[in-house]
Amino acid sequence: MAMDSGAPRESFRLSMLLYDTRYRSYTIQIFALMLLMLGAAWLIDNTVKNLAVLGKDFSFRFLWSTAGYDISQRPIEYNSTMTHGRAAIVGLLNTLILAIMACTLATVLGVIAGVLRLSNNWIVARLMTIYVEVFRNIPTLLWILIFGAIMTEAMPPPSAFRGDDPAASMLVFDSIAVTNRGIYVPEPLFSRSLGNLDLGGVQPSWDAIAFIVVVVLSIWANIRLVRHATKVQNATGVRPKTWWKSILILLGPAALLLIALGFHLGYPELRGFNFTGGIHMRNSLIAMCLGLGIYTGAFIAENVRAGILAISKGQTEAAFALGMQPGKTMRLVILPQALRVIIPPLISQYLNITKNTSLGLAVGYMDLRSTLGGITINQTGRELEGMMLMMLVYLVVSLTISGVMNVYNSRIKLRER
Repeated sequence: MAMDSGAPRESFRLSMLLYDTRYRSYTIQIFALMLLMLGAAWLIDNTVKNLAVLGKDFSFRFLWSTAGYDISQRPIEYNSTMTHGRAAIVGLLNTLILAIMACTLATVLGVIAGVLRLSNNWIVARLMTIYVEVFRNIPTLLWILIFGAIMTEAMPPPSAFRGDDPAASMLVFDSIAVTNRGIYVPEPLFSRSLGNLDLGGVQPSWDAIAFIVVVVLSIWANIRLVRHATKVQNATGVRPKTWWKSILILLGPAALLLIALGFHLGYPELRGFNFTGGIHMRNSLIAMCLGLGIYTGAFIAENVRAGILAISKGQTEAAFALGMQPGKTMRLVILPQALRVIIPPLISQYLNITKNTSLGLAVGYMDLRSTLGGITINQTGRELEGMMLMMLVYLVVSLTISGVMNVYNSRIKLRER
C-alpha cells in the first residue's frame, strides 16, 4: 500500500486573502473593480438626477433633426437642410482627411529631417537642427494661425489671374491655382463611371472602390513577388531581377482600370469672380495641414534620429566594407533596423495629430469638434450626448490607428533564432 508522503494541504482561511501571495493580487483587483463600479454607478445616478432637475432626458433623436448651418469644406454632399447626423459625418470625414494629410506630411518631413540632421555636411545638419528646435518649441496653434494668415493675406486674389498680362499665374501647366481663397487642383473625372453605391447617408463612388481594390491587390501581388525573389536568393545566392515586374504589377492594373473608366482631369477655370471646377482646398484645410504636419514632423525627426543612432556603427562599417554606397546603406541596412525604435513613438505622434485636428475651429475648419461638438451642441442643447458621441468617435479612431501601427510594429520587430 502506497504511503502519501506529501504534506497535508492547508485549509483556506479568510486571512489568506490579504497575507497569502497566491490570493492577494486577486483580492486587490476585485476591490479595485468594486470601487470602479461604485464610482460609475454614482456618476450615472448623479447624471440622471441632474438631467431630471433640468427637465431633460437622455436621447439621440437630435441627430435626425435639421442642422440649419452650412459647412464650407464638404467631402460629400451636404446642405443646411440636412440633419445633424449628416453634419457629424461630414465633420468626421473632414477630420480623417486632415489627419491623413498631416500624418503623411509629418512622416515625409520627419524622415528627411531626421536623416539629414546626421549628415556630414555641417550646413545641412545645422539647418535641420534649426527646423527641429524652432518648430517643436512653439505651440502648434500658433503655427496654424501663422499659416492661416499667410494663406489669407499673402496669396493673390482670384482677380489677379485675369487679363492678358495677369499679376499671378497658375502652376504646373496651368492646372493649379494658389489664391487667398484656397488652392484649386485638378479633379479626377470618369467618362464611363460605374456610379455610386447607395448606403443611405453616404454614397461612395464605385470608381473609387474599384481603384482601391485594384491597388490593394497589386500591392499584395508585389509582396508575394518580392517574397519569392527572397526565397530564391536564400536558396541559390542569386536574387532575380524583379524591378520591372514590380512596376508592371503596381502600375499596370491601375492604369488599365483608369483607361477602361475613361479617366481624365477636370481643371479649375476662372469664371466671374472665382475659380470653378477642380478640387477646392480651402485656406483652413491648408493651414491645418501645414501647421500640424510641419510641427509634428519636428518630433518625428528626433524619433528617426534616435532610431538611427541606436544602430551600431559596425552595421554601417560592414556595409561600406561590402562596397555599398552611403544612400543604399541608409535605405537597406540602417533604416530597416531603426524602424524597431522609430515605430513605437511614431504611433504617439500619429495619435497626437489626429486629436489636434480639433484645433481647426481656430481657423474655421469644420471638423468633428466644430460640427458635432460645437454648433450641434449649441443648437440642440444636447451637450452630454454630443460629448459622449465625440469621445467615442475619437476613441475608436485612435484605437484603430494604434492597432494598425502595432500590427506593423509586431511584423518588423527583431526575431531571434
